[in-house]
Amino acid sequence: MSQLVCIAFKDLSTADRVLNELRAMETDYVLDLEDAVIVVRDLDGKVHLKQCVDVFGGATTHGVSLGVLWGGLMGLLFMNPLAGLIGSLAGGAGAGAVTTAASEFGLLSDYGIPDNFIKELGSTIKRGTSAIFLLIRSVDEDKVLARISQHEGTILKTSLSKEHEEKLRTALTHEHKQKIAKAG
Repeated sequence: MSQLVCIAFKDLSTADRVLNELRAMETDYVLDLEDAVIVVRDLDGKVHLKQCVDVFGGATTHGVSLGVLWGGLMGLLFMNPLAGLIGSLAGGAGAGAVTTAASEFGLLSDYGIPDNFIKELGSTIKRGTSAIFLLIRSVDEDKVLARISQHEGTILKTSLSKEHEEKLRTALTHEHKQKIAKAG
């Protein structure tokens, strides 16, 4: 089951930097994100969401691939594979485009972290700050905590156990960074 982690930071850019680091860890198979959203509350108090996981990425490609397969098969059945191929390319691309457009206009159900939850919790952060909302499938906790401890943040909400939440809270505190600096 995926775990929810929401962390606020003291400026507008830290959430983006943290996400970049998490993405690098994801390519190293240290972390598997189901969803990631950056929330920025500008100086005017307006909340901006940046969806960071393309949940419909590949929908057009997938549609074209299936269309080519089925169109080619249908074309073979009716002795005109080229017509089947061309029709399937157009149909697959169109289906992928419709899916993507529907998701942009909110016509498909929300995937991952609900936008209403993000907006509501995001409106509680201070003006001129940012937050990151993560839905994590799997994680190498020690490696991620070591990397994220470079940033000071405040936990807004998690679905972690009390023990894991406390480890994260400790990693994000200023006092933890001071201990590391004194030890090194």
